[in-house]
Amino acid sequence: MRINKYLSESGITSRRGADKYINAGRVTINGKLAELGSQVEEGDVVKVDNKPVTLEKSYVYLKLNKPRGITSTTERHIKGNIVDFVGHAERIFHIGRLDKDSEGLILLTNDGDIVNEILRVENKHEKEYVVSVDKKITDDFIRQMSEGVEILDTKTLPAKVRRLSDRTFNIVLMQGLNRQIRRMCEALGYEVRQLRRIRVMNIVVDDLKLGEWKDLSKSEREELFKQLDYTPKR
Repeated sequence: MRINKYLSESGITSRRGADKYINAGRVTINGKLAELGSQVEEGDVVKVDNKPVTLEKSYVYLKLNKPRGITSTTERHIKGNIVDFVGHAERIFHIGRLDKDSEGLILLTNDGDIVNEILRVENKHEKEYVVSVDKKITDDFIRQMSEGVEILDTKTLPAKVRRLSDRTFNIVLMQGLNRQIRRMCEALGYEVRQLRRIRVMNIVVDDLKLGEWKDLSKSEREELFKQLDYTPKR
């Protein structure tokens, strides 16, 4: 098994995160520094930061209603990191990001393979948000947010946008650029006052109170896997 796949299946990080660990010289196999593409054989001793890594027995899939102030990072030295906030018994990591100033639904897992399936832009998986801004929303604002806005040297993909009140709107995105909604609003002369994610694909925040988390139900997992055309490796 390739070392980045081994680390992702161990629940340490995603495959992309594993590559970063390897490039930083944090991973060894039988006492030797691992390289990108290194293979792990049965009986090999794999360590990250000199700590042994073994494959987890089962996968965890959960959803969290993240409050503001919690950072989407697995770096434990960062105060308010999402891993310590959840406090799960297994080593888990977040799927995608929800910035520190935002709240709402975020998924966490120890299944590294499912991460890229959900985040891959070409798969066009929906993420839905409720956003409040600092001034009255105009028809032109709704139109431009729907058609795409120039940010980060690109134009955002078309989105589904509808007005909920004078200063609140609902938006469904199929991409995840850095602080995308905030940047889109700023480009159009608006400032986001509150941003809450309420859905990722078929998973909704539902009745979860702010700060609460729970494992995905069997029906949620099955529908998610069906939409992804995905089967966990174990």
